[in-house]
Amino acid sequence: MQPLYSPAVIRELLERHGLRPNKALGQNFLADRNILRRIVAASEIAPGDVVLEIGAGLGSLTQALLEAGARVIAIEKDSGLAKVLAELFASCENVVVVHGDALRLDLAELVNAHGPLLLQDTATAPPRTVPCKVVANLPYYITSPLLMHLLEGGLHWERAVVMVQREVAQRLVAAPGSKEYGALTVGVQYRACVERLGPVPPTVFVPPPAVVSEIVRLKPKPELPLVGQSFPSLVKAAFGQRRKTLRNALRQLALSPAQIEEALTRAGISGERRGETLSVEEFVILSKAIDELVV
Repeated sequence: MQPLYSPAVIRELLERHGLRPNKALGQNFLADRNILRRIVAASEIAPGDVVLEIGAGLGSLTQALLEAGARVIAIEKDSGLAKVLAELFASCENVVVVHGDALRLDLAELVNAHGPLLLQDTATAPPRTVPCKVVANLPYYITSPLLMHLLEGGLHWERAVVMVQREVAQRLVAAPGSKEYGALTVGVQYRACVERLGPVPPTVFVPPPAVVSEIVRLKPKPELPLVGQSFPSLVKAAFGQRRKTLRNALRQLALSPAQIEEALTRAGISGERRGETLSVEEFVILSKAIDELVV
């Protein structure tokens, strides 16, 4: 197969199929072999690994994953691109092309449905719950909800390597009290360890985006501390109005003043602090204190 990372090949495929990059869908096609190698290396692909690829585009990353020995479930929202992908990889038994919106798909169900078929040549029966690695060039306009959908959806993932806008990468690794620290930071850092693996310039995409991208690797934490049911709403309230003190922000949870003071006391957290100063661990502790009062 011709190298799908070639800018000339990308343009030829688009022209042949009468397609144009859709800005609304964040379609910028990766066209650089070295960047592809960096992503595959960061994913630590071993021959036979099942990889869930989100936003497969015109298949340059799909091709690189296959060359590393992966078995790929490639999701593509755009019907035209999904058709091209199906044609490009029609003769490859290690690829399943799925036309769909990753935000609306049950990713765990998808991997468990297609993973065993990709693993059918293994010596033993494939597991019902198939572990996978996730690789994605995430459309910038849905990065945050897609990351949370990935982390909260029950997927048995071993690591995820994603391309995101530089500002999102900064938010993912931000420390409490910084301007980048927010609800996305807490939601991701609660569930995963995050590493920034370096920038990706606009020039390696066709067409080039107006932003600098970064490669980010996430690894699931081996054990998650138990949180209260109030954890998501607590995090949302804490960052809803960043200038509010924590005491005032907690009123959004329909707690009485007495309950707010008691929860803060049990958690050992001052109500005069702002939510953006709380560590992930403090959010966990406070959510459990709130639940003890309202359950």
